[in-house]
Amino acid sequence: MSELANIPWSLVLPLLVLQLILMVVALVDLIRHQRTNGPFIMWIFIILLGNIIGSVLYFVFGRKQA
Repeated sequence: MSELANIPWSLVLPLLVLQLILMVVALVDLIRHQRTNGPFIMWIFIILLGNIIGSVLYFVFGRKQA
């Protein structure tokens, strides 16, 4: 339990907030448009399990251009 006391939370907390915001925005965009490059359910798993990288991958490769 002493390992948690040694974590620099002032550096980690902004990354966690950024990850949460990106994940929520990507999921909302995915649900609103439902037109993706690839299976819809696959992008849900990539966003949820891929952390920051999963959300970025969705915005770069997953969104279908109008």
